[in-house]
Amino acid sequence: MTSSPKPPSPNHDKEECARPDTILVVDDEEDLADLVAFNLERQGFRTIKALNGTDALTLASETVPDLIILDLMLPDVDGLEVFRRLRRERRTEAIPVIMLTARVDEVDRVVGLELGADDYVTKPFSPREVALRAKAILRRARSRREGPEDALEFGPIRLDPQRFEVFIDGEPVTLTSTEFRLLQELLLRRGKVLSRRHLLEHVWGYVHNVTDRTVDTHIKRLRQKIGPAGAAYVETIRGAGYRFADGPRGSLTEFRQDNGDENGEDVSLI
Repeated sequence: MTSSPKPPSPNHDKEECARPDTILVVDDEEDLADLVAFNLERQGFRTIKALNGTDALTLASETVPDLIILDLMLPDVDGLEVFRRLRRERRTEAIPVIMLTARVDEVDRVVGLELGADDYVTKPFSPREVALRAKAILRRARSRREGPEDALEFGPIRLDPQRFEVFIDGEPVTLTSTEFRLLQELLLRRGKVLSRRHLLEHVWGYVHNVTDRTVDTHIKRLRQKIGPAGAAYVETIRGAGYRFADGPRGSLTEFRQDNGDENGEDVSLI
């Protein structure tokens, strides 16, 4: 386990230089981990490195970094298992995660996103692109923490940006940071059809090298987590995108009994 000094950066504003965000880089290829860390440090971040899953879990719990870049092909504890354990611990459950992998099968990408990863990058990749994606994710997280946003309430849903909390019918629901931003964007623009490109730009912060499947997977997971409210309010508009409806499609009682038909025209699950 190694950590880097806090380098001064002419590219960051004064606030960011005063307190650099810390990123944990987890990869068993030490040269690659060093290269990714180098590019992150050039952007003004502080980095910590771990070469295996066990050290990654220890460092994440001890330091609670602002972001984790996690390779899935680790020698001891598989990266997906590391991610699951991070999400089970209160200290680390909300840390954004970018997954790295040499696997090119779409199934692996979908599994990672369905588990709640914030982003997924396939090797070989540009270390600079990874650094820019990390910067976009952390910029959104900082904006959420510092923005004077009021709680959003509609139907059975209450979303509090300041506390990073979501309640459905008064019961708390645990969302990843990306799922939280996705629900927030849908609520803020209630009644409007939002294209996948719009969601990639406003929720993920970029559209380069990201597939529509990324949006679809997160929408599916969000619907599942918020239960009947997801089936009742989050609509799929074929060929256009998604919309948070001004009113439920039918009664919430119906959706509490039956979450919808996956093969229907405007289904609750993709």
